[in-house]
Amino acid sequence: MQALKEYTHRIKSLKNTRKITKTMKMVAATRLRHAQQAQEGARLYSARLSELMSRFLSAGEDLRDPFLEVRAASKRALVLVFTSDRGLCGSFNNQICKRVVSWIQEQGNRFERVDVSFCGRRGYNALKNRVKVRRNYEGVTNKPSYADARRISAELKEPFLAGRYDDIYLAYNQYQSPLVQKPVVEPFLPFEPRTAGDAGHEIPYLYEPGKKRLLALLLPKMLDFQVFHALLENAAGEQGARMTAMDNATNNADDMIERLTLLRNRARQAAITKEISEIVSGAEAM
Repeated sequence: MQALKEYTHRIKSLKNTRKITKTMKMVAATRLRHAQQAQEGARLYSARLSELMSRFLSAGEDLRDPFLEVRAASKRALVLVFTSDRGLCGSFNNQICKRVVSWIQEQGNRFERVDVSFCGRRGYNALKNRVKVRRNYEGVTNKPSYADARRISAELKEPFLAGRYDDIYLAYNQYQSPLVQKPVVEPFLPFEPRTAGDAGHEIPYLYEPGKKRLLALLLPKMLDFQVFHALLENAAGEQGARMTAMDNATNNADDMIERLTLLRNRARQAAITKEISEIVSGAEAM
């Protein structure tokens, strides 16, 4: 009877766990729909904005801006890593942390110093003893806002303009599907426009205000949106990974409940058979 009670207790515990994981899956799926819509819009807007900047910078004039300055001797680099504040999302945080560590090992010889900032508590807790930490931004990845993105972008641009860092990178999980999030490390500063070919020479643009003033207005906004885009990609990836992880946990709970139910039935059958055998033996003895 002890075995039957143990099986019953474990099955009851697994059913409660299954309720929790199923509910968390539904919550993550709802949040994923909103995050995915924002991420898709941001990705399209970012692509068009990058194309606009590429055409603008390749339109024939030699435009100069502090954010475009590529320094001959890059000695100090900063990497901003985006992770989640909460867990229960599979390997989502682990894969970007591993990518950052491998990137530092590969690119570390280029720089005298590589510092790391974090958006998200999980990445900070995982790497704080392995890298040189500059800053940790908490509470900005769960519900990304443009105001937070502007604040973070400003705190990245200031040390670059002051010369304390020569290169700045963004590291985040690029959302591709609920099952797949691709860890990427991409340059942030100095700004690198995408190649636009000769498209910028084919159309005679008219600029108002002048090109230099327009560049000074557009480029900081472009950098702010890059940080916001990374936050949205990270948020969509987090919800997709959590939905997948909770779905797997629910399926595993179902499998374990089925297996334990079978074992419990076998134990009950063995107990009944034993009792019948004892009754028959007693009757024969009498």
